[in-house]
Amino acid sequence: MTQLKVSDLSHVRLKSPDLDIAEQFLTDFGMVKVERTATALYMRGTGPAHHIHVTELGAPKVVGLAFEVASADALAAFAKLPGATGVETIDEPGGGRRVRLADPNGYQIEIVHGIATAAPIAVPPRLLNLGSGPVQRTGTLMRMSPQPARVKRIGHAVMVAQAYEKTLRWYQETLGLVPSDNVWLESPDHTFASFNRLDRGDTFVDHHVFMLSRGTGQATGMNHISFEVQDFDDVMLGHEYLKSRERYKHYWGVGRHYLGSQIFDYWGDPWGRGHEHWTDGDLLNAGHEFTNVPIDIGFNSQWGSEPPREFVELASP
Repeated sequence: MTQLKVSDLSHVRLKSPDLDIAEQFLTDFGMVKVERTATALYMRGTGPAHHIHVTELGAPKVVGLAFEVASADALAAFAKLPGATGVETIDEPGGGRRVRLADPNGYQIEIVHGIATAAPIAVPPRLLNLGSGPVQRTGTLMRMSPQPARVKRIGHAVMVAQAYEKTLRWYQETLGLVPSDNVWLESPDHTFASFNRLDRGDTFVDHHVFMLSRGTGQATGMNHISFEVQDFDDVMLGHEYLKSRERYKHYWGVGRHYLGSQIFDYWGDPWGRGHEHWTDGDLLNAGHEFTNVPIDIGFNSQWGSEPPREFVELASP
């Protein structure tokens, strides 16, 4: 059988007991409401995706992730996997069709195709005068008002699993993800975490679309879901704006990662689920040389503080 492969990450699906509070956080975080029903909230970024974040009404829970495939034929092929549903029509804003699977920890993985796209939201560029390049801004002052970051798109998900090997094998073999880099803890043959990207051959993709950690506690769950913003100013504006609200948990940042290289800032939603702003990450293709590095390098920052233990152990069920 030909290796099945997803082509992108589509959206995250959570449950929250109060959609008003969820909408306020995600708006403060920098997303835009697409639609809200009596039982669900759909939020987008400035990119063409119809939505990148779904919140269903219910007790706090991570429902799962949705990944796109490139064709209806690919979707039909996923429907033939053991435990998969048949191809279903999605009865939600944006429409489309999907196949539902369960990962080894019981999280729902949706394979989707044909969800409507949206007109991108125009984002005025910030012209920068950098010493290494030509002057771009003359006679115009750089003045920014307090505002949320401008979220562009969903980037990746990070999960924690006690059944680490089984879970990692499932994501790689079922979704066709390939490892970019691993992190080891006690010895090089004791992998603590694995960064995995989409397999799109020579096409450049994000350093990772899915990372799995073995975790330092006994929990299994989501560490965070990550969203790209427009630029470094957006990371900092978002940081200051969320801090000014005095109601959200700041986990870690601002800093620049070693693996993936992105500038990051991590916040918890009102129920503690990790949400990341990032910009300027690495892009890789099939020519990338895989590395296996110790944790003091792989989980460190090129600049910024070390990760707090509370964040490293975060695993929202």
